[in-house]
Amino acid sequence: QVQLAESGGGLVQAGGSLRLSCAASGRTFRSDAMGWFRQAPGKERVFVAAISWTGDSTYNTGSVKGRFTISRDNAKNSVFLQMNSLKPEDTAVYYCARSRRAVAAPRASDYDYWGQGTQVTVSS
Repeated sequence: QVQLAESGGGLVQAGGSLRLSCAASGRTFRSDAMGWFRQAPGKERVFVAAISWTGDSTYNTGSVKGRFTISRDNAKNSVFLQMNSLKPEDTAVYYCARSRRAVAAPRASDYDYWGQGTQVTVSS
């Protein structure tokens, strides 16, 4: 069993930055890709970014490309999401997830473990 715990969320003004962290514990599997998803109030959960096990391949949704950067530290069983130039529409609960595959993928069905989420609120 793998447990994922997100941290780093909070309240920030538009244009500001936040860095989200996700720490894995329990029985970890270091060879799988990791991803970030988010769910805004009244909306469905959507893909944000993913990173392969090696870290040499990433995939980001167009709405955050150039602003958000996903990274990982396999030695520390952690994945990060650096969020810059935040916009009010980025407001959501952000979830990290572990993929069943090594490649970076945008489909939620590819992920088998999920964190509890961390709230990000961007004010205008």
